[in-house]
Amino acid sequence: MTKVWIVAEKCKGCKACLASCPYGYIEMRGKVAHILPECTGCGACIDACKFGAIVTDEKKEEVQDLSSYKGVWVFAEQRNGVLNKVALQLLGCGRELANDLSQELCAVLAGGEGVEKLTKELIAAGADKVYLVVDKKLSHYQTDAYTKVLTELIKRYKPNIVLYGATHIGRDLAPRVARRVDTGLTADCTELTIEKETGLLQQTRPAFGGNIMATILCRNRRPQMATVRPGVMQALEPQHSRKGEIIREEVDLKDTNLFVKLLEVVKEAKHTVRLEEAPIIVSGGRGVGSKEGFKIIEELAKLMGGEVGGSRVAVEKGWIPQERQVGQTGKSVRPELYVACGISGSIQHMAGMQNSKIIVAINKDPDAPIFKIAHYGIVGDLHEIVPLLTEEIKKMKEEMGTS
Repeated sequence: MTKVWIVAEKCKGCKACLASCPYGYIEMRGKVAHILPECTGCGACIDACKFGAIVTDEKKEEVQDLSSYKGVWVFAEQRNGVLNKVALQLLGCGRELANDLSQELCAVLAGGEGVEKLTKELIAAGADKVYLVVDKKLSHYQTDAYTKVLTELIKRYKPNIVLYGATHIGRDLAPRVARRVDTGLTADCTELTIEKETGLLQQTRPAFGGNIMATILCRNRRPQMATVRPGVMQALEPQHSRKGEIIREEVDLKDTNLFVKLLEVVKEAKHTVRLEEAPIIVSGGRGVGSKEGFKIIEELAKLMGGEVGGSRVAVEKGWIPQERQVGQTGKSVRPELYVACGISGSIQHMAGMQNSKIIVAINKDPDAPIFKIAHYGIVGDLHEIVPLLTEEIKKMKEEMGTS
């Protein structure tokens, strides 16, 4: 018979387990719940406990001492000595989480010679401490080397929360680190908050094809780990007067521990779409009608110095490449200006662009949901309105003497 245990140091004395037990085999002894010998092991109390204080005998030995894990960490992703913007966005979010927990916000920065210059930028963005690891083997991202660095630092310092950007690097690195430190990982989060009652990290992400939003908790393991979509969080205004601590760390990166050796870096010459960083995005949806129809969207975007985006429908119909998709199953963006052309405004699409500073919607359906979040709305046929906007902007630029 399965035996159920109370982890005394995690019990908060809330008595929720007493009410959940169908047999009355739980009693309070002081401020801690106690399971009586007659317990049938049904497990009803396990689901009722919000603090993860009740476990079965199979998992009793696996319970961590969670009280020793403190601090919010952000993996400061960089390439060639330039920080990925998602690192600064995560520091903005991490600052709020750390304040709510009354814990420190730390950045982990790894790279080759010269990467030290980025520590000032990280501190100005909100970090209290920067853990710095410099090694020539870290000059370019390599899975084994970076995994070893993060794993060793986590085991050394025991952070409560570790956040990564949901980039190519973050999605490769985070699951490997999670496996090595034996904890969970929530991928592609769009919101992070602290649950007031328990102090747990509430990790919200799209589920079931983006049709619902799931909030996930990691009750029994530490650190709590998540990857976060670029463009979702807001970076803080840099405060260059902030003071922080830089902690240099050494990690033994022997060749015998690294299974891949980097021989050469070959850069492919192509235009990289970075919607998350674009200040202006002009997006098209079902209303554009065809791949040819996107030419007027592209012309307007180019004239405004912006990028072209689109809805899932536009991608599925082959009108634009998948890398330009905006929404829960695409990219989350936060531009200064977002122009939605022929996009009705599904929940999935709006979740990916609703944090834009200014939203302009063009749609011939006056009841389209997109108008509910738009700052400015134009009811009409985009095939008539977009060319008119393009011509007006051209005239303005000619009058101002700009191209």
